[in-house]
Amino acid sequence: MRWTGAAIVVSGAVVGGVIGALNRDGVDQPAAIVVAVADRGAVTLDVATIGTVEPATTRSLTFALSGTVASVHVRAGNKVSKGQKLAALDTTDAADALADARTALAEARDRLSDSRTVAARATASATACARPGKTVEPAAVPEIQLPVIEPMAVEPAPSAEPAIRGRAATPCATHGYPDTGSDQVLTAEQQVNRAERAVETAQRALDGTVITAPIAGTVVAVEGKVGDQVRTGSTFVSLADTYTMQVRADFPEADAGALTAGQGATVSLADSDDTYQAEVVQVDPAGTSDGTLVRYGVLLSFADSPSDLLVGQSAQVQVRTGEVADALRVPSTAVHDVSGGSGTVLVRAANRSEERVVAVGLRGDRYTEITGGLEQGDQVVRSW
Repeated sequence: MRWTGAAIVVSGAVVGGVIGALNRDGVDQPAAIVVAVADRGAVTLDVATIGTVEPATTRSLTFALSGTVASVHVRAGNKVSKGQKLAALDTTDAADALADARTALAEARDRLSDSRTVAARATASATACARPGKTVEPAAVPEIQLPVIEPMAVEPAPSAEPAIRGRAATPCATHGYPDTGSDQVLTAEQQVNRAERAVETAQRALDGTVITAPIAGTVVAVEGKVGDQVRTGSTFVSLADTYTMQVRADFPEADAGALTAGQGATVSLADSDDTYQAEVVQVDPAGTSDGTLVRYGVLLSFADSPSDLLVGQSAQVQVRTGEVADALRVPSTAVHDVSGGSGTVLVRAANRSEERVVAVGLRGDRYTEITGGLEQGDQVVRSW
């Protein structure tokens, strides 16, 4: 019993001494003081959320005309190269339409050639007739009746000038288009132009019976099979550019305000410890509400897209919204009452602790930047 009582007395004295030592400055201290040294280093601030991997580009491919599906060369999940044939329609009707259009074009060109030949002959005839010194055929000269000369009254004989004037006034005979007077060459040229456009339209229609891949990527879906009837403009193949994948994520309103295009980020994929560098490329200007929280959509692109990404794969997204490379810093848990660019730390020196107001810069996830009130090497209580 004596030893037990003595032990209690000694223990009580030791505890009382520790408490007294901690409280001799009038500041409440934790039982175990852990200090940190103000040093220089990086201060960073990140925001994080969960996102989804999706292709940067998705194409909905359609046939250019309605028809019957004749062949399908791919299925969902297939990787294809640019220009690869994916599906085709029966080309019978489209090929016939193109043949008819080409026949009509050939006929229109023949009519144009004939019209130009006729016009050239008419022009040559008119030019030859109007040439100086050209003799007019007698049939074209009007007959002139000379007057009878009386014996007692001799008058000068009539001059031959009227006949000459009559001959010169006779117009050249030309053969143009006496039916309507219209320009047959112009009409034929217009017919050729219309026929050429008809051939181009028919050719595009024939080309549109085949769907080819406009980009390299992965087939996401095929909406039909051989024998199906399809309509113009109806999506038949969905193709995703899986070689340039991106991540879409939604951030809470409190974090989205610090996000902007160009910020660096890291992406960690589900069921993988690998981390990939990324960059914010778009922040939606309008948020969506689920009733309790407003979120903003953000798109991030990979700096080097992995080759084995899956569409719809989950990803942990972390965006760096602030960074100071070489700052005087202390652990963020050591800075209290931060407001208006200042905060309070508990400085430890010569077995004494005192509160001190310091100027605060970037408040990061692990460290807080101190811009005034502390020197490098000062010790602060890590958590109080």
